[in-house]
Amino acid sequence: MAGQKNAAPVIIKRKKVVSGGGHHGGAWKVAYADFVTAMMAFFMLMWLLNATTEKQRKGIADYFSPTIPLSRVSGGGDGSFGGDSVFSEEQIAQNGRGGSSIQPTKERQATGQTGTAAADAAARAAEEEVLRGIAEQLAGRAGESMVSDAVQRHIVTRVTDEGLIVEVFDLEGEPLFLPQTDTPAPILSDIAKVIVEVFGLVGNGVAVDGHIRAQAEVLRVNPAWDLSAARAMQMRQVLEGEGLDAKRMQRVTGHADRALAVKNPMAARNNRMEIVLLRSGRGG
Repeated sequence: MAGQKNAAPVIIKRKKVVSGGGHHGGAWKVAYADFVTAMMAFFMLMWLLNATTEKQRKGIADYFSPTIPLSRVSGGGDGSFGGDSVFSEEQIAQNGRGGSSIQPTKERQATGQTGTAAADAAARAAEEEVLRGIAEQLAGRAGESMVSDAVQRHIVTRVTDEGLIVEVFDLEGEPLFLPQTDTPAPILSDIAKVIVEVFGLVGNGVAVDGHIRAQAEVLRVNPAWDLSAARAMQMRQVLEGEGLDAKRMQRVTGHADRALAVKNPMAARNNRMEIVLLRSGRGG
């Protein structure tokens, strides 16, 4: 019994076995969530860049900018810093230069606020109405149209930023010029007489552009440029012969076969003259 009392105590160690590798914390979940959020924001940014205009992107950028009035390209107030941009021609610093260089040329000088914007818009609208009225007369849609059916078949009109374009073109069997020459056909004088009469309603400048169809074969010397220019000059002379003031003529140009009216490059429709009634203030 005495020997048992002096025996060393028995120590039992219980080892806790954890399956699955243990718990390492949730920091990786936070990092992964941040990564997913960043990728979502990146793809949303890519979509916005592709689906919006420059002005819309600028508006989005200004929305997230707390210093819009101090931004280099944004105007947040009125007066000299109003408008879309300090580089804008519409609302700029009223020193005549705005966002241009220190010594700007006349072409690059900002105009500033002149107070004539409304008057200019009204004048442009009035001119637009006059041009469309002339186009309707030439197209035979006006009540007092003087265009005969024979002439009207050769004419189409359209109003552009440059002015009123009166396109006079060949028909099959009814050319404006004798084939491969700059000699006018009789129908061209009738067309010119109508155009001059209608153009007499205004004093705008006039331009003439000559176009011809492509040649049937490759020639050693392509006459397209010379022939289109020669026909444009003949058109000018016919117009002036019918009474158009020579001082109104601003430009006479030959374009060869570089600007086709229809897909078939050899179609007779590509032989045409474009007589342009220029907008006010536009030269050649």
